[in-house]
Amino acid sequence: MKIFAVIPSGGTGKRTNSALPKQYIQFNGKELIAYTLDVFQKCEMIDEIVIPAQKDFFKLLDEIKEHYSFTKLSKIIEGGEERQNSVFNALKSLNASDEDLVVVHDAVRPLLPQSVLINAIETAKQFGSAVVATRAKDTLIKGNDFVLSFVDRTEFFYAQTPQIFSYKILLKALKKAEEDKFLGTDESMLVHRVGHKIKLVEGSSFNFKITNQDDIKLFGLISEHR
Repeated sequence: MKIFAVIPSGGTGKRTNSALPKQYIQFNGKELIAYTLDVFQKCEMIDEIVIPAQKDFFKLLDEIKEHYSFTKLSKIIEGGEERQNSVFNALKSLNASDEDLVVVHDAVRPLLPQSVLINAIETAKQFGSAVVATRAKDTLIKGNDFVLSFVDRTEFFYAQTPQIFSYKILLKALKKAEEDKFLGTDESMLVHRVGHKIKLVEGSSFNFKITNQDDIKLFGLISEHR
């Protein structure tokens, strides 16, 4: 069994109002995506890394690969219009068998603990799927400008990545989404939609997604002490 990591890197940075997509912003002289790639390079269970990205950033990604000796980064391919298109392109580029595992992880979650990654992979080996998630800790409110009601948080989770599936299951889900012109928010939604059970794996508060300016400031502070 081979284990492939797919790191979609086609985001444009709209929510940070940045001219440069946030995954390429430097923190202490090192691009954000390089911190993320470090996690997968160091994980002994990962065999290959593939990055679907915008063509404009192929040269930069090649430079990052060489500079940090990311030997597991085997392919940088053209991404699609949406995240799931990029993941689909990555899957089609793999020389994978049905039971190989595909680990999809956000380029902008650079603090994924090795213990969470390893636990998720081991879980996916057993169940064919695994989604890292954290239990809702805060009070959940339904509302608009005013509070309408409160939601029982005991059965709610915040989805993170990695999301891990056998190649066969994920390919089936992506093909079905393309046929139906269905756009999901992540891979777990697409896999659940075609009837597969997905095992939840405990995530980590460290594994936050860098989405807005506050997240950038927070990671900037953290990276100064790494």
